[in-house]
Amino acid sequence: MKRLIAIMLTAVLVLSGAGLSYAQNTKAQRDRKARLEREIAQINKQLKENASKSSSALSSLTLIRKKISNRNELIAESDRQIRDLGRQISAKQQDIDVIQARFDTLSYAYNRLVKNAYKNRDSKVWYMYILASEDVGQAFRRLGYLRRLSGEMNTQARRIEETRTRLEAEQKELLALKSQAQEVRQARQKEVSALQKEESDGKKVVDQLKKEKNKYQKELDTKRRQVDALQKEIERIIRNATSGGGTATTKKNRQPIDAKLDAEFSKNKGKLPWPADGPVVEHYGQHYHPVYKNVKLPFCNGMSISLSPKTSVRSVFDGVVKQIVVMPGYNKCVLVQHGGYFSFYCKLGSVAVKAGDKIKTGDIIGTVDTLDGDTQLHFQIWKGTSPQNPESWLLP
Repeated sequence: MKRLIAIMLTAVLVLSGAGLSYAQNTKAQRDRKARLEREIAQINKQLKENASKSSSALSSLTLIRKKISNRNELIAESDRQIRDLGRQISAKQQDIDVIQARFDTLSYAYNRLVKNAYKNRDSKVWYMYILASEDVGQAFRRLGYLRRLSGEMNTQARRIEETRTRLEAEQKELLALKSQAQEVRQARQKEVSALQKEESDGKKVVDQLKKEKNKYQKELDTKRRQVDALQKEIERIIRNATSGGGTATTKKNRQPIDAKLDAEFSKNKGKLPWPADGPVVEHYGQHYHPVYKNVKLPFCNGMSISLSPKTSVRSVFDGVVKQIVVMPGYNKCVLVQHGGYFSFYCKLGSVAVKAGDKIKTGDIIGTVDTLDGDTQLHFQIWKGTSPQNPESWLLP
């Protein structure tokens, strides 16, 4: 008995866990879909703004390709959802078949009971059946049989009604699943149509880049100089803030590294909040030009996030504002120190902090600016004088 109870409890827990896992997966799918759609809307807004200004074709192509990537993810998400619904529909149909078979069996048995009762519906027949008993014991047994027969008929009728109700509920759920699957298929077709248009837009920009290679080569050269200047400035500030380098005055005023803050920042790798919510349009590392395959783009020491104009930019962790600088191509930049780590926020239009301010996680540092038609935050994380991949430090 104890073994049976244990097995039943295990089964309940497994089924509950499966239900919880399914609910979590469904929520994760909805969240992922919402994020992708939100990013596509943001990119569309950015592209519309670019169209009204003399923005770089390379920037437009980057946005279009990010949008295509998101669109492909949405289509893949729809495919997964369609497969899940297909499995649910198949399982639901099997349940319905089992219930239908039970309903048919119960109905057949009930019809036989009713038929026999109808044949012997004359009360005289029942009385004669009881009176023909050989003794009182047999008479009581026959009377009990007749009562059980009546009770069985009532029980069967109740079972049939319960089974019919359950069957109707299952059939209703099946129709809802089929309707949901149809809606997902229609949404997927819209995504495919949008993807085809976006791929066409991307091809037009590629053709434009191919026709004006010299123009965009000059833009790349300017960008490379700006990146180099920014990196040198960051390295200079960090050296002055830690050890080595700097004037006698900066050495005298230099504060020791906050070891506790350094350790806390390090422990939060992969858990830091994003400085702003938007699609990443430039990732850390070495990349090649999407059209001129043999042309290296400037090495990216951070990441760029596409945002709406005037979006607030927030600190990813507690720290001290070390310095605010203005750099060509990056406008206002804020460097925040977190022990031996540094976070860097560039392409700001306004700044809400000043050097020496102690700030907390989530405090507003400033608002993003629009430069040459692009509204993007450029964000970096450094460990000492070594740049880090910021995406590995932020929440997934």
